[in-house]
Amino acid sequence: MTGERFPGTRSKPLHRRSPRAWQVAFAAMLGAGCQSGSSAAPGDAARPFTVAEVARFSSPWAMEFLPGSGVALTNMALVSEREGQLWLVDTASGKRQAVSGVPSVNAAGQGGLGDVVVHPSFAGNQRVYLSFIEKGDGGSGAVLGYGTLVLGSGAPRIDGFKVIWRQAPKVSGNGHFSHRIAFGPDGLLYLSSGDRQKFSPAQDMNGNLGKVLRLTDEGLAAPGNPWAARGGVAAQFWSIGHRNVLGLSFAPDGRLWGAEMGPQGGDEINLIVAGKNYGWPKASNGSNYGGGDIPDHKAGDGFEPPKVYWTPSISPGGLMIYSGDKFAGWKGDALVPALSGEALIRIDIEGDRATKAEQWAMGERIRAVEQGPDGLVYLLEDTGRLVRLDPVKKP
Repeated sequence: MTGERFPGTRSKPLHRRSPRAWQVAFAAMLGAGCQSGSSAAPGDAARPFTVAEVARFSSPWAMEFLPGSGVALTNMALVSEREGQLWLVDTASGKRQAVSGVPSVNAAGQGGLGDVVVHPSFAGNQRVYLSFIEKGDGGSGAVLGYGTLVLGSGAPRIDGFKVIWRQAPKVSGNGHFSHRIAFGPDGLLYLSSGDRQKFSPAQDMNGNLGKVLRLTDEGLAAPGNPWAARGGVAAQFWSIGHRNVLGLSFAPDGRLWGAEMGPQGGDEINLIVAGKNYGWPKASNGSNYGGGDIPDHKAGDGFEPPKVYWTPSISPGGLMIYSGDKFAGWKGDALVPALSGEALIRIDIEGDRATKAEQWAMGERIRAVEQGPDGLVYLLEDTGRLVRLDPVKKP
């Protein structure tokens, strides 16, 4: 299943270049501070944390901690399962409750219930956003909607759920939906829309596949978007030329970062900039499945190159910019959960620059990473576990 990379998936053939020679050339091309990938993953570092199991699920995909409101919500988080279940979880006790009112989903392939994010004004409106996959004319596609989370009145539920955005067009297949959500410091909603394994739609301005979108909280094209003057669906676009962006997160300085799965090799960390074209499928540091070559990113090709890339692949399942104090050395840096890489990876971020830092072997496919209100870090494993990372106390 391309885009998910189960163990044993091949990476880009190494005979195509000398890894060290390419690393030097690519770093020079991108300019100071831009980190290229290499043919080998960095060595696993000693863990500065212990791992404690919090709860177990069937197929967890995303989680979101709830900010305070009229109901005591300390340590409470929402966890989505791909089959279509949403859970309210007390991360202190591990107790979970099913949340009703979630829309029906198409869970075939990589589809199902996806991201879960609360509105920036959740304390006042209790609004929860969900992305999921639906069937329709032409095949299937991602959907975004929201409803009101009702707590303190019987079992938790979502009332008044309504769809506010759809991937267009719907196409055949069950992969590369992306559908990650992030609210920006501007109060607007940023959403990744995958290429659906169809390649060319990522460069097509008449459909929203293979793009990062900037929307209002009601799902409309946000004012001031780069292609607003074109009208139609292009007015939604913030950036184009993406394959499968499975992580979106804002740094403290307001910059948007994304984690993107490449084909065979070429997984990327990108600084997502308004109006930029990230090259897919015309440029990639990976190769097509089956061995077909793709031109590498190079100076003057008109495409935005990645800040960090991996060959062989690590399959980034998400991305989070850490802002807590429990792991002081991570503040302002990105944490990347690796699926086929079975690791948690830290990316050092300084302004618009990014470089690989530590990689910690986890022995499991890591689907998502989230920060708790107390600054602790939580991971969702494909095996179903929700685990907490506690800092190792120094002697």
